Amino acid sequence: MMNNWLKYNGSIIPSSPPHIMVTESKVEIKKLLISSRSFFARWVSNFDASIDSSFWYVINDKGLEIEDYSKNTRSKIRRGLKNFVVNKIEKSELIEHGYKVYVAAFKRYKTINKPMSSKKFIKHINSLDKGWEFWGVYSRETDELIAYSQNKIVTDQCYYSTIKFHEKYLKMYSSYALYFAMNSYYLKERKLKYVNEGTRSILHETNVQSFLIDKFKFRKAYCKLHVQYHPLVTPIIFVLYPFRKIIVKSNLLFFRKIGVVLSQEQLHRNPNE
Repeated sequence: MMNNWLKYNGSIIPSSPPHIMVTESKVEIKKLLISSRSFFARWVSNFDASIDSSFWYVINDKGLEIEDYSKNTRSKIRRGLKNFVVNKIEKSELIEHGYKVYVAAFKRYKTINKPMSSKKFIKHINSLDKGWEFWGVYSRETDELIAYSQNKIVTDQCYYSTIKFHEKYLKMYSSYALYFAMNSYYLKERKLKYVNEGTRSILHETNVQSFLIDKFKFRKAYCKLHVQYHPLVTPIIFVLYPFRKIIVKSNLLFFRKIGVVLSQEQLHRNPNE
């Protein structure tokens, strides 16, 4: 059964894309939580529902031509493609040149987390299996790698898992060039069901998701969030839940992580908020 689930940051999540229903019972998931020593399991049902809900994925399922975008977005895409070359790349290219981009991108983040070391970065990239594809954005002026994307292909959808932009080049529309090229490839050429930028951010909406919805016609695919806890974790959640609004305001990493779990529980309990 573990073949259908992946460990992720102390939790387990389905290895299948969100439009494929989880078939394991709660009893089976409980056994898996115990055997994998995970804190909780998270999955969704009723993917891409017609009724709005408190949880969603941000997806794009339309293979658009450049003319289908707004005049402003078309202009920025063209300027981005004029400044940069966007290509699929080999894992070895990302290992050799990606860390500099990763560190530069991290400088923009308002977080108390620290970036991975070069050694851990390389180990992480090496651990990715054949289901992953990699894209690079190169400066036409210097041939330098200035952005990259790690994409996971599962069945008929593509998950834009990790995308990093060197902050120096964002004003030259590197993001427009990359998203346009990848959307065109996966939706028009490969004709996948959809591309997936991930779920709703638990604590707040991200600028990236708002950008994709506004500029690249991504949309919210509403669904129902399910969470099941390890038997030893359940009473802790019960005790801490009433204090979630206080906990989420903490700047301490430990309490911020607990705050994310409690905010997730709120979305689970109140799917129509």
